[in-house]
This record gives sequence, structure tokens and C-alpha cells, in this order.
Amino acid sequence: MADFHHGARVIEVTDGVQSIATVATAVIGLLATAPDADVTVFPLNTPVLLTQLQASLAKAGTTGTLRKSLQAIADNVSAPVVVVRIEQGVDEAATTSNAVGGTDANGRYTGVKAFLTAEARCGVKPRILGAPGIDTEAVTVALATVAAQMRAFAYATCFGCDNVSDVLAYRETFGQRELMLIWPDFITWDTVANGEATDFAVARALGMRALIDQKYGWQKTLSNIVVNGVDGISKDVYWDLQTAGTDADLINEKGVTTLIGRNGYRFWGNRTCDDAQFIFETYTRTAQVLADTIAEGVFEYIDKAMHPSLVRDLIETINAKLRSLKNAGQILGAKAWYDPALNDPSNIKVGKLVISYDYTPLPPLEDLTLQQTFTDTYLADFAAAVNSGS
Repeated sequence: MADFHHGARVIEVTDGVQSIATVATAVIGLLATAPDADVTVFPLNTPVLLTQLQASLAKAGTTGTLRKSLQAIADNVSAPVVVVRIEQGVDEAATTSNAVGGTDANGRYTGVKAFLTAEARCGVKPRILGAPGIDTEAVTVALATVAAQMRAFAYATCFGCDNVSDVLAYRETFGQRELMLIWPDFITWDTVANGEATDFAVARALGMRALIDQKYGWQKTLSNIVVNGVDGISKDVYWDLQTAGTDADLINEKGVTTLIGRNGYRFWGNRTCDDAQFIFETYTRTAQVLADTIAEGVFEYIDKAMHPSLVRDLIETINAKLRSLKNAGQILGAKAWYDPALNDPSNIKVGKLVISYDYTPLPPLEDLTLQQTFTDTYLADFAAAVNSGS
């Protein structure tokens, strides 16, 4: 470039505050069996991305859990679904082993662990995981474990539970914040059997979770939204909006979501299997979304020269995103800052930087009290109102 120029020069600088995009959350991961599925479309233990669910049913076969689960999801939402088809075993134990999965002789992940490779294979990361119809206790443990690794959330049934007592005892098995247990199942019309049949509530939960993410956002829980495609509940669950101590209350209090009928059929419950800080589904998902959104959003800053101005830009980039989430009503508040106590010069010298941020998620309105008072106050003007004709 010539040193002398009579005029103006324009140098485009790309440093400064970056824009951060929120990670996609309405992506379903479905583990299923389908002995008669098209093996070219649904190879075993291989993540397959579906974007046209209704059209995919023709290749899903009629046996196993795949077709039924895909239909349940399609009844409620149009969203990406990553399917991992496993081999149906000779009995429940064998199917459970196939679902829990591991690593085969070729080093490939199998069963639920195959979701760990979904992003590399399909280009999308499943955030909503389930194995409707095959989610035994062992499979649910595996789902919750993989969900924690992926910053995803798993939904599972209270497998084999026939009554409220069974549900409360089953709940004690789990303590993961990435897991919501559901009981009982729905009833729907089975077009293959030409009659009413039990319908996997978990499959409907996967579809509803994706729908809610699309329509309202991840800060809204699964609870109290009408579920499409169902016409009953498989077990009697006593519920009343104004009465405490019902079956639904007992189940919800212990961290299990149930089903109710009120102007349609709905999921009823907000809680995870964590009894401590992350008690609500949305608390966990907010933590996951923020962690991945912020981490992925600062990628462009990695390996740049660590000048103080770069650190200021980085902090403002994060704060700009946090402000936008607050303004959108997805968090109550959040802030990022530089803490000198966490950034010793010896660490700065070797390229290490710590940026701190905090946040407050939105709690669901789970318990509303309406205070009603009987009063004579409004009788004071009774005579005046009669005489004035008002």
C-alpha cells in the first residue's frame, strides 16, 4: 500500500460488540423400536434427522414404538426430530439393554448414547429427549445421564406404576435436574387396531415441549396447555383446581407431572427430579440455554489479543444478550462482569480470563392464593344509592 494518499481511507474493523444468537431448543431426540421400519431410512443405532414427520410415517413400520411416537409428536408440532432406532429385543430386558446402549465393536455409540453424535451427523443438537414405551427405570437413568452431558432435558414415564403409591415410590429412584417424570398415559384412537388404546404420554410431552418452545419460549413449563390427539387418561387421577391434597397435588409435590382433563387434556406439573435448587423444568432449561448461548456466542473472541478493550467488548457482548433475554421476558434479570479477584495477573499472562455472570430465571405461577373477604363496607352508601337512583 502506498504511504501517501490525498483523500480518505476506509479500514473495516470487525472488533467490538458481537451479536449472540440463542441456541435452538425445539429439537426432539426420539429413541424407538421398529422391527419392520425401512432400514435404509432408519438404520439401527444411527441418528436420523426428520423434518417432515407425517411423510416419514410411511417408512416407520407399524410395529414397535416408532410410528406411534412420531404420530403423537406430529399431532402437536412441526419440529426437527432426531430418531435413533434400536433393535427390539426378545424380551423387555433385552430391549432395555439395547436402549441403554454403549459402544459397539467398531467404536460407534449405540442406544441412547447415539444422541451424543447427533450434532456431528445431523447438524442439529437434540434438546428434548425421550424413549416412549421403552423407558424402563434403567433406560430413564441412561436418558437423564445423556441429557446432562448434552445440556438437554429428558421426559420419562413412571414405568410399571399402577397407582399413586407406586408413583411416589418410583420417584425416589431419581434426583436429576434434567429429568421430568410423567404419570399416567393418555388414551387415543389406534387406527391400526381400530380401537381405543393407551397412548404414550411421553411422546406427547416431546411434541408439546417443542411446540411450547416455538410458541411461548423455553421459559414456559410443559404444564397447562391443551394436548392434541388424545381423548382420555389411562388411570383415574383425582384433581381439583381449588382443593388441596388431591392425587395430583401429591404427585406434583414429589416432582412428578400428571395428566388432567379440563377443557381438553393437559399435562399438570412443573417440577424436575431435583429437590434442591433446580426444582422447576424451566430453571434447568434456562441454565442450559444460557450456558450454551453465551459459550457459543463468544467463539469469535477466542485467540484474539487480550487487550483491556477486548475484555470490555466481551463483557458488553454478553450483557447485550442478557438484556435482550430480559426484555423478551425470558429471564428476570442477569449481568456479566470482570472480577479482579478471579483474574490474577499470572493467569492473564498465560491467556486465561474469567468473566462472571449471574441470572434469575422465571418461576412458574404454581400456587395462587386469592384472598376473599366478607365486608359491610359497600353497605355504607346503600341509602344514598337508592335515593339517587344510581
